[in-house]
Amino acid sequence: MADNAPVVIADPAPLGLAGFGMTTFVLSIFNANLVDAKLLPVVFPLAIFYGGIAQLLAGMWEFRRGNTFGAVAFTSYGAFWLAFWFYVHSIAGGLPAATAYQATGLFLLAWTIFTGIMMIAAFGLNGVIKVLFIVLFITFLLLTIGTYASNASIGKIGGYVGILTALIAWYGVLALVSNSVFNKDVFPMFPKKE
Repeated sequence: MADNAPVVIADPAPLGLAGFGMTTFVLSIFNANLVDAKLLPVVFPLAIFYGGIAQLLAGMWEFRRGNTFGAVAFTSYGAFWLAFWFYVHSIAGGLPAATAYQATGLFLLAWTIFTGIMMIAAFGLNGVIKVLFIVLFITFLLLTIGTYASNASIGKIGGYVGILTALIAWYGVLALVSNSVFNKDVFPMFPKKE
């Protein structure tokens, strides 16, 4: 006899937010010019394994749970981190120095547009996710403008906004994990009012 009991899996959102938050935090520290740029390779293991693969898996588990927004967001941003690593590691160094900023700007512009789409959809979700996507959109927008304008100051501001993005994601991790462990709302996610 087949067991027809539904399969229950844990909420993958905290894992996705954690991978996103940590990788965003570390890269944003560099974008804000708070540490020596020569140390940038420290971002790559996070981009591959935590921001990339772990977040991609969280997206797949969100598909399993029937959460379209979470599935698209985590899978896409997991792919973003993998693409970021590949672009920096294998592509950017081979581009013509005089125009490489255009390729980087285009890469960032595409993610800014996608983040804008997800930001609009996030208005149907809780307050933490809504604010996270608003701030993430601003981060990508500043990084895109700074890259196209070859303006390090705008990129630096984008780095600081990226740090704020990471902190909001980490708050989401804290709230979702704590609320699950204590089986009550210890930290509010500010649910959407009907």
